[in-house]
Amino acid sequence: MRSVVGFLPVWVVLTAGLAAGADGPSTARLGQAIENFTLTDADGKPWGLDRFKGANAIVVVFLSFECPLSKEYSPVLAELAQKYEPKGVRFLGISMSDETSAAAAQQARDFGLPFPVWADPAFKAVDALKAEVTPEAFVLDRQRVVRYRGRIDDTYSARLRRKPQTTRFDLRDAIDAVLAGRPVAEPATQAIGCPIHREEAAPKTGPVTFYRDVLPILRERCQTCHRPGEVGPFSLLTYKQALNWAHDIKEYTQSRQMPPWKPADGVPFRDERKLTDQEIAVLAAWVDGGAPEGDPKDAPPPRRFPQGWQLGTPDLILTPTEDFQLGPSGRDLFRCFVLPTNLPEDVYVQAVEVRPSNPRVVHHALLFIDTTGQARQLEAKEREKPKGDDVLDRGPGYTVAMGVGFLPRGALGGWAPGQMPHLLPEGTGYYLPKGADVVMQVHYHRDGRLEKDRTAIGLYFAKRPVQKRFQSVVLPGRFLFIPPGRERYPVTGSIWVEQDCDLHSVMPHMHLLGKEIKVTLTPPDGPSRTVIHIPAWDYNWQETYFFQTPLKVKAGTRLDVEAYYDNSDKNPNNPNRPPRIVTFGEQTTDEMCFVFFGATSDQPGRIKVRRDAPARAK
Repeated sequence: MRSVVGFLPVWVVLTAGLAAGADGPSTARLGQAIENFTLTDADGKPWGLDRFKGANAIVVVFLSFECPLSKEYSPVLAELAQKYEPKGVRFLGISMSDETSAAAAQQARDFGLPFPVWADPAFKAVDALKAEVTPEAFVLDRQRVVRYRGRIDDTYSARLRRKPQTTRFDLRDAIDAVLAGRPVAEPATQAIGCPIHREEAAPKTGPVTFYRDVLPILRERCQTCHRPGEVGPFSLLTYKQALNWAHDIKEYTQSRQMPPWKPADGVPFRDERKLTDQEIAVLAAWVDGGAPEGDPKDAPPPRRFPQGWQLGTPDLILTPTEDFQLGPSGRDLFRCFVLPTNLPEDVYVQAVEVRPSNPRVVHHALLFIDTTGQARQLEAKEREKPKGDDVLDRGPGYTVAMGVGFLPRGALGGWAPGQMPHLLPEGTGYYLPKGADVVMQVHYHRDGRLEKDRTAIGLYFAKRPVQKRFQSVVLPGRFLFIPPGRERYPVTGSIWVEQDCDLHSVMPHMHLLGKEIKVTLTPPDGPSRTVIHIPAWDYNWQETYFFQTPLKVKAGTRLDVEAYYDNSDKNPNNPNRPPRIVTFGEQTTDEMCFVFFGATSDQPGRIKVRRDAPARAK
């Protein structure tokens, strides 16, 4: 049995932007002919809407490659463009990201968009069509009369609420109606995405300004994640970036959903990400005051972040021999990669850093130690399997169900979005024997495109003597299935620790139906205490929480988990409509309940635990 930390793309849940128009969808420009507007193409040459003269229909889509929803719709738009191009339908993308047309064109290529995408820094296209949101689509007929504006489909019912299945295909249906010469059944729908802001519309100064008051907070509290290449779905480095997300900044900080810190109770933790009440009030006042820019001279110096490896250059970097190719559709894939260390002597590892090359599809990685050569044998058998041209999952590694195919010698922890690399406590480390292989199991989530990834791990060796081996203690919650219709289905589990040890960290884990989880510790001679309590479980943000001070655990101590699951149709994360029986399993749509502790002991060997109550506790 092993942990599976499955994640939907974290950027889909952290923010889906704002829905345009609180009073319903905009009807601006419907039934009106659009005059030609001219943008600049990737080569710096003028490019006008009249290039599409003679087209049977024109689809103009406003995009932002900084907007999570806009990026997610790229495969849908690409498919529509390819389907309707033979029917004389032309697509044009308008990029509202802070970039040039050349950069927008490159982004479009990266996301597989087979139509031109140009920047609109002067808001020419925005003004012509009165666009409000990215993504927002417009369908024009042969006379360039707007026959439809709004969403692409109904995948999202509201901000942060993705429906289990798409039932309305508004853009497709609008194109079909225009081609057939019929009125569009619903010519205006509510576009849900990221608002299009005009920087010049914001006041220049006020009691609270960006550079003087807001940027220092973002610099210290937000930019660690919200910068290029990190887990944040957008950057918060510049005034324009913050302006684009101003209302979300206010809403998410006031509700304390951001910065993401899930525990509401428990022992003191290291590196708690919490804003003060004063900081939250400053952000709200800035938004309420119109988000004024202020004087750039008031800005603090830019924060210097480490480039590449966050803890510096690792002592050993391990990565697969080549890229792994992931097909666009199908079930989640758990791929095991064999990474030889070729170490001439035993070492202790004090930190591990995992860096996916393609975070769009990597949900998590778990690292195991193999000294038997069994992983190499499984990989060799995988290579011997015939591969037809229709098999799109291909490359190094091997695939097995529920684990790595054998009982590993040990583990080196793991990674999931939001996890930051940590140095283990002084004097502790993961034991890595000489000549061992590291088996990296990567959970891939498909995104509708053919993707490639080569995840690398960096190992940092202990520079001082290690007295205690860092190891995992696993507390499972026991269940066979979660019945449909239950809004608060309980799952519990207990273990008894049979030797004195120290607990250094805790990581709870559930899947989509998870609602609440609480972990308690009861010593043999004292009252129970809460280790961690997460009352609003978030499947898309799971991390390892390190204690400020290790918890001293005596032999006979009981560790308990109490978790609740919502398998009703009221749970917006429920992947099944109507709800069905959900069993234990590794797929994202299955369920699990585990708590993982990082622990050390003065005694050699594995820390001993039992799942049934010792005789003295009966």
